[in-house]
Amino acid sequence: MNCFEREIAREGREGLFADRIDVIQVNVGLRCNQSCAHCHLSAGPECSQVMDSATMEKVVTLAGQSRPAMVDITGGAPELNPNLSHFITALDQEGLRIQVRTNLTALLEPSSEGLMEVFKARRVKLVGSFPCYLEENVRAQRGQGVYESSVEVIRRLNRLGYGVEDGLDLNLVYNPGGAYLPGDQGLLEADYRRELRARFGIAFSGLFTIANMPIGRFSDMLFGKERHERYMKLLMDSHNPDTLPGLMCRSQVSIGWDGTLYDCDFNLALGLSMNHGAPDHIDRWDPESVKTRRIVTGDHCFGCTAGCGSSFGGALAER
Repeated sequence: MNCFEREIAREGREGLFADRIDVIQVNVGLRCNQSCAHCHLSAGPECSQVMDSATMEKVVTLAGQSRPAMVDITGGAPELNPNLSHFITALDQEGLRIQVRTNLTALLEPSSEGLMEVFKARRVKLVGSFPCYLEENVRAQRGQGVYESSVEVIRRLNRLGYGVEDGLDLNLVYNPGGAYLPGDQGLLEADYRRELRARFGIAFSGLFTIANMPIGRFSDMLFGKERHERYMKLLMDSHNPDTLPGLMCRSQVSIGWDGTLYDCDFNLALGLSMNHGAPDHIDRWDPESVKTRRIVTGDHCFGCTAGCGSSFGGALAER
């Protein structure tokens, strides 16, 4: 039993269980045009893992049968999968609501030409990673020129109506620049709105705060600076039981680029597929057993329950 399982056992829970499938998250590949310091997947330009069209077809069939509230597409940079536009079209034709998670700058790649217009035509919700409204903080995490490129993409999306019109959601994502927890989501959103409007005249729909997970490239950085143990202690000491009902793994399924099933994208990063009797691949999909499965946990799960909590939809509890 890991430390997380022992902690929730003290709260009267014998394991963590799913109770529905609201979201099917699909990681369409680890290839990315950036190599961010906080990336839990260690994604980058050198990564070759990309979901093929045959696997995408299986996902469309599976999602069409299961009818989730949303299909959430992530990466890497999803835009770098050459089949993304066809995948979105097929999901839309099934009547499914679609969300794409973007690092924003990938939309400036030559291969991404026309994707913004596809997003608008299919009413795709967008979640854009924009880790800080200050240029120096973004540069430290993501490299030279990323801040300026991200602002340019938001400008273009605003011109298309994203972040401005109803039904064209553009939510931004903040994550800390180091080994500490996110601040208050509401206060940070107000700061983002004020600063981005004053500096660039750009708009967005909302802000999600997400904690850095002690895995992947961020974990490597912590070990390199001998701060991993201190950060894990912070997460464990900050565990908030009020976050448990809203944990994304309880209402979400994550599908890897090769069709492997996971409880979340963090477990995907660690290679921890579904277990405890639940199917571990889309070829063995069984919605009833997936819907009530016992979730595979680890000490990294404290990253989702610390403080106000953290999910791909932002904070989970009031401060």
